Amino acid sequence: MRVVEVCFSPTGGTRRAADVVARALARELGTGTPVAHDLTGPSADASQVTLGAGDLVLLAVPSFAGRVPAVAAERLARLRGSGALAVLVCAYGNRAFEDTLVELQDLAEAAGLLPVAGIAAVTEHSIARRIAAGRPDGSDERALASLSARVAEKVAQLPEGVRPASPELPGSRPYKDARPTGPVPAPTEACVRCGACARACPVGVIDARGPALADAARCVSCMRCVSICPHDARRADAGELAAIESRLAPLCSVRKEPELFL
Repeated sequence: MRVVEVCFSPTGGTRRAADVVARALARELGTGTPVAHDLTGPSADASQVTLGAGDLVLLAVPSFAGRVPAVAAERLARLRGSGALAVLVCAYGNRAFEDTLVELQDLAEAAGLLPVAGIAAVTEHSIARRIAAGRPDGSDERALASLSARVAEKVAQLPEGVRPASPELPGSRPYKDARPTGPVPAPTEACVRCGACARACPVGVIDARGPALADAARCVSCMRCVSICPHDARRADAGELAAIESRLAPLCSVRKEPELFL
């Protein structure tokens, strides 16, 4: 058995949580180093991920307003699961993940994967970064490792050749309506036009000829351009950020912890 991590993580928080889970699963199952596939970049193609029935696949996405990001869903739809087992991971900014896990479950099953568990992990909010700042922290990592051990125990006990029961996941079908996108980042005076943001944008909306030329209508507000800028020269509008933080603060005042669903 291989542990294969398939992750969409624009600002890196989802990837950090997924890495903890993948390493813990591999350690508990004795499978060796996990194989990682990043679906974040503009040229990512899930159809190129080779999977087999003996694999354990970790699907990891952030929760965008309680849903799987549309661009991640489109890419996961090209995945060929080949009957592999799947662990579903959603990362959220300490507010709520709502329908993310059930939507991810449906995407996994449509791709030919067999979900055995779901994990919700808290990560730093990708837009309002003062919310859940620094997470996943050490406490999160220990909790995620402990939850992963329980998943590994379930996987190890599955009878060979028997289709596992899907986990009971929170969420609703039909899913909640997708919300309009959030703030559209723009370059500041510190921008040196290096093009890093254009090369990294998952949906390719930043013009490589000039980072100020961005297609706002297609921007998904994933904040990847902000997080990867080597000069800290791309920002969302300060007024919009303040309004978002003010709205979210009362909803995120209590620390939420990682959750497991088997």
